[in-house]
Amino acid sequence: MHLDSIQLRVLGSLIEKEITTPENYPLSLNALINACNQRSSRDPVLDLKEDEVRQALHSLEDMGLVTTIHDARVAKYEHRIRTVLNLRRDETAVLCLLMLRGPQTPGEIRSRADRLYSFDDLATAQSTLERLANRSAADTASNETGPLTTVLPRQPGSREARYAHLLGALPEKGTSAERNVEIDSDRASDPSDLSTTQRLARMEAEITSLTTELQGLRIRIEHLEATH
Repeated sequence: MHLDSIQLRVLGSLIEKEITTPENYPLSLNALINACNQRSSRDPVLDLKEDEVRQALHSLEDMGLVTTIHDARVAKYEHRIRTVLNLRRDETAVLCLLMLRGPQTPGEIRSRADRLYSFDDLATAQSTLERLANRSAADTASNETGPLTTVLPRQPGSREARYAHLLGALPEKGTSAERNVEIDSDRASDPSDLSTTQRLARMEAEITSLTTELQGLRIRIEHLEATH
């Protein structure tokens, strides 16, 4: 499965609205365009035209990921990704966030997922990401798709690993989120340029990253012990 950026935005928007506004789901074409182009909870922010969204819907329908619902007045659209990929609710929420907002750390996933799924703690978010990364083709209804997430190489100055989905091309360097990390890294290269607040924030981020890594290691160890 290799979806382009518009297909990913359309699919992610359908997933999000099904969970957050079920009373307005399935979505009409106009509602879907608005969801794709909304300014909040999107990275990057897009300005898709009707023809672009319509074309993406047709291709997603050909792949079995979207279904058209016809009622008396207007066609509406719903996704089928949970059925096609045999996803749990937490896995669906994680993939939705990665499709709509790009690569993220487990901490970001947990804090941003509240409206989609409530993770009890950082370890449960980490566990969901790793479960998606370790899937085999047999886990899906189509028996064709394997791992759905991957860990990205750490960026300069960052102590916490980010995850990306594998439903499309891996992100190229230069997204707004990556530019912000590079700017923060440059500023952090000279400690004298940092205020006390900035230094404390940096230390807190490093502590959070180390905690995430320890929890991830603990999960792996428990899994290994359970299989032996």
